[in-house]
Amino acid sequence: MATAAEAAAMRQAITLAARALGATSPNPVVGCVVLDAAGTVVGEGYHQRAGGPHAEVHALRAAAGRARGGTAIVTLEPCNHTGRTGPCAQALLDAGIARVVYAVPDPDPAATGGGQRLREAGVDVEQGLLEDEARAGNIAWLTSVNSGRPYVTWKYAATLDGRIAAADRSSRWITSPESRADVHRLRAESDAVVVGSGTQRADDPHLAVRGVEGAVQPLRVVVDTECCSVPRGARVVDDAAETVIVVADDLDPDFLVESGGGEFWSLPRAKGGHGIDIPSLLAALHARGVRSVLLEGGPTLAGAFVAAGAVDRVVGYLAPVLLGAGPAALGEAGISTIADALRLDITETVRIGPDLRITAVPAVPSSPKEH
Repeated sequence: MATAAEAAAMRQAITLAARALGATSPNPVVGCVVLDAAGTVVGEGYHQRAGGPHAEVHALRAAAGRARGGTAIVTLEPCNHTGRTGPCAQALLDAGIARVVYAVPDPDPAATGGGQRLREAGVDVEQGLLEDEARAGNIAWLTSVNSGRPYVTWKYAATLDGRIAAADRSSRWITSPESRADVHRLRAESDAVVVGSGTQRADDPHLAVRGVEGAVQPLRVVVDTECCSVPRGARVVDDAAETVIVVADDLDPDFLVESGGGEFWSLPRAKGGHGIDIPSLLAALHARGVRSVLLEGGPTLAGAFVAAGAVDRVVGYLAPVLLGAGPAALGEAGISTIADALRLDITETVRIGPDLRITAVPAVPSSPKEH
């Protein structure tokens, strides 16, 4: 049974792990706190980047000899394989750790088994401390392992009556500077930012992170099916970050060479020929190492993602503004009747300056009642 000191250490480990959101893919974010034999914190660490030392190694280095006979508190089961770094289970054994408490079992077949290896070596191992909180912090990586696609957050900004622009299509600025700064935090925590051709034409967005110290720039992705929305000189193809332009695979390859800039991906069209097939796009992003996607596209692309069942989280910034006309936040999403509505569970509401940020996830269908 975990102690109060171990629970406090796990909360700190979860906080440490979150520091590296957007920087470790295709690896998970992991935090570790080492307690000495008396239960005092003697080392902390987190996985900072793919290919670098894992959280346990950082924490053990900080603890040095004080780790012997102590306890390691880890957000994810210590790995049991050798990749670009050695197995963390062995590192814990070499340091003389007597007890390991981890929150989430590792679902990756290539890395799992660290807990069992530690038990077989005589280490006291406990699983499940603050598991829900640790899962939430690592949800993008866990989704990628379990589903084979990135975790998708759809972000939008709208008025209280659900408009993302006025009737004349002007949209700068509906929300406050505080909300716009918060969006850069979301970008910094994501591996890729995705927009569609409509947003590209209307806003000429930059999509890079600004104002977040130490941020790893996400991959910028423009879904431009007909290859007509990213001219040379567009802000999204500057050298601030890598850019991918996604076009239909039936376009003339010679035409692509003469169009815009950035790297081109040719992917299948969606059924009916409108837009890109969303599962194919997500598969290509996953193959690129992308584990978390921030969807900033307009209503058409957002609707396509919703219709494909590919939205895992919604973050809406609502401004205390009314327009009465103009485009809605969500376009055609394959929902024709209220019975088919995508129901959401609100997980957080926060004031951001004068605006309200609402975070929600698709509701889990309730089981039918037994009679």
